[in-house]
Amino acid sequence: MPMIDMLRTGANIRSMREENHMTVNDVAIVCGISKTAVYKWQAGTSVPTVDNLVILSSVWNVSIDNIIIRA
Repeated sequence: MPMIDMLRTGANIRSMREENHMTVNDVAIVCGISKTAVYKWQAGTSVPTVDNLVILSSVWNVSIDNIIIRA
């Protein structure tokens, strides 16, 4: 069964955020969440909800599969 590699996904989210010249606060505002939640994604202690993955994929113009790294 496929699993999400939370640490690598978090690093990927951080990288995509930086490549798109967004701050943690920008991502939090776009997703309607706290900055703490974004920091948790980047640290690999949690992952975005499906709704937030859809938002990020739209804002960054990538597929959800490009955001999530599978173990």
